[in-house]
Amino acid sequence: MNNDIENLFKDKVLGHPAGLFVLFFTEMWERFSFYGMRVLLVNFLTMAAVGYNPGWEWTASNAGALFGTYAGLLYLTPILGGIIADKLTGYRWAVVIGALIMTLGHASMAMETEASLYIGLALLVIGTGFFKPNITSIISGMYKNSPEKKDGAYTIFYMGVNAGAFFGMMLCGYLAERVGWSWGFGLAGIFMLLGTIQFWLSKPLFGKLGAKPSEIYEVEIANDLNGENPKENDDGDNEPDNPFTILDKVLIAICSVIGLTYLINDPMSKIAGIDLFPFSFGELSGQSIVVIFGLILFLFLAIGRILRYTKVVRDRMFAFIIFAFFTVFFWLSFEQGASSLVIFARDNVNRLLSGGAATAFNVVNLLLTVVPLLIISYVLFLLWKKTFKKIPGSNIVLAICFIGMWGVAGWMLNRDYNTNAAEVSYSAVKTVSIDEHGKEIISIVPYLKSNIEIDQSKIVEVKTTINKPFAEFKVGEKVNIISKNRDGTEFGYLDAEGLQKAIANGEQLGRENGIVEATVTRLKDNEVEITVSWFSILNSFFIIAFASLFSKWWESKYNPSVAAKYALGLIIMGLGFGLLAFGANGIAGGMKVSMIWLILAYLFHTLGELCLSPVGLSYVSKLVPAKMIALMFGMWYLAIAIGNKLAAVLGGEIENITEKYSLSTFFLIFTIVPIVAGILVYLLNPFLKKLMHGVK
Repeated sequence: MNNDIENLFKDKVLGHPAGLFVLFFTEMWERFSFYGMRVLLVNFLTMAAVGYNPGWEWTASNAGALFGTYAGLLYLTPILGGIIADKLTGYRWAVVIGALIMTLGHASMAMETEASLYIGLALLVIGTGFFKPNITSIISGMYKNSPEKKDGAYTIFYMGVNAGAFFGMMLCGYLAERVGWSWGFGLAGIFMLLGTIQFWLSKPLFGKLGAKPSEIYEVEIANDLNGENPKENDDGDNEPDNPFTILDKVLIAICSVIGLTYLINDPMSKIAGIDLFPFSFGELSGQSIVVIFGLILFLFLAIGRILRYTKVVRDRMFAFIIFAFFTVFFWLSFEQGASSLVIFARDNVNRLLSGGAATAFNVVNLLLTVVPLLIISYVLFLLWKKTFKKIPGSNIVLAICFIGMWGVAGWMLNRDYNTNAAEVSYSAVKTVSIDEHGKEIISIVPYLKSNIEIDQSKIVEVKTTINKPFAEFKVGEKVNIISKNRDGTEFGYLDAEGLQKAIANGEQLGRENGIVEATVTRLKDNEVEITVSWFSILNSFFIIAFASLFSKWWESKYNPSVAAKYALGLIIMGLGFGLLAFGANGIAGGMKVSMIWLILAYLFHTLGELCLSPVGLSYVSKLVPAKMIALMFGMWYLAIAIGNKLAAVLGGEIENITEKYSLSTFFLIFTIVPIVAGILVYLLNPFLKKLMHGVK
């Protein structure tokens, strides 16, 4: 094993073993596929069933319930995947198995049927369980004899994570929104498969590293973990024995079953009307009662085990649980980026740019696409030079991946550059009604051919903008258009193929096909419509832009305490939503918010993430004893899973809260909650320092 590690360090790229960059690209393609799918799912599920790019027209609540269960399970299955790799498969086989299962999952989702969607999500969850924990374990083994280089290695590795997320959301999102959902889901699967092949073909570079199950589970443990005067136990490891009792194991089993059943029951009860807990007590549903019962049992289990340790260990573990608790509040806000912010960007943000603004966006988008691609392609070139003789197949597959990505990116940029726009007018029906508060509500809906016996006094002419790549519009020309969003405020141009698809879709659904006849009134130059998914890439971009700045801050004498970092992360996150609440204040009907508010929100969310996210896992190994490490890692990921599930469930209420109150009120919830949590954790700083007993 040591010889394999030494051989890895002989061929270096940018000062690190070439094998690190094989893992870099493997993770990059996995993140490409994951984030490419993630940015599409809620948008696809909630998009109108009749329209330019038909979706399934689910409510945001139902879509949030399904996505939340999927996201929650993603943080739980890696616990099992790590155990299976340790005991049976080894890390390398686990990565390959996981990647292949995820490829099948993406392929299943591309079929766009309800059964294939559920099967695809299940496969993605299982595949991630194998893949996620084990690729980082290979890196850990690679730097076993060079711990001083490990931090730099993980920094490079996580650049791959963000590069994959960046390009996955950009390219999969663009294909899905501009061509069709199956294209976006399919592209994610193609790169996942190619990434798997290039990793498998790189075996000669790694030797036996990660090939066999580990006999010893290695973790970094803080010194003096059990206090000043630990007593050596029978194991000789200076830690008090605290074996799992039968009651502990029973409670773990019961809590696991309750948690898993809840995750499955929540979307099943909302979408299919099948409730596994068909009872209630007062205002509490059966599901809520069972979840509360499971939470009480879990707290009893965790606190009971902690109380059996010595004072120092006990205090440190209580500190860990407090941090895990506040982690939930961070992720329930941050992960709105996968649910409510996608819907907000689609339905409430003005994404049309014209004139100088359109030119500026095209330049920025060109730089955002080409510059990172050039940098990563250069890394591939360096890897090719160092390793082609050893792993030619892996390098060739990587080259094919990059040729493909350059091709898709070039097609996207060329398509946007050659998109022409026109102003069109169409007939619409205007109605005026009074709501329960006496407020006048004006509704304007397109006049369709099937709208017979309409009072002609209600017919009005409405103007809108359409665009199409390489189209040549003529003033006075009759064109067919169709709604692009659920509220009918944006329209897309239908060519002959699109017209036939819209007609067939209407016939299949047994509904009006939504086709509107319009007349071109004016040609427009230099106009661009930004995709919904484009805004999601900002998080990865801001991480790459600011990560080094935060790293230098943490290494300086001004490095804040862990509680202060948590407070900063939560408060900055809340301020980002505060900007959205301010920007959305007073909008109604078809009014749109300036995109600057959403861009600023993503900036603040990323700055908050950089304060808090890197801190959490590092304190697991510092604050808990080795014999609790697996359980506490599980608890940490459980906290993130709960945060993700709550994020999707609360995000799914965007339509209900907006209808009852306002869009601004919805964002105020995510402003107030994290800011209050941030202030509270900061006030707890002196108490937490005492509990941590010198751990920094």
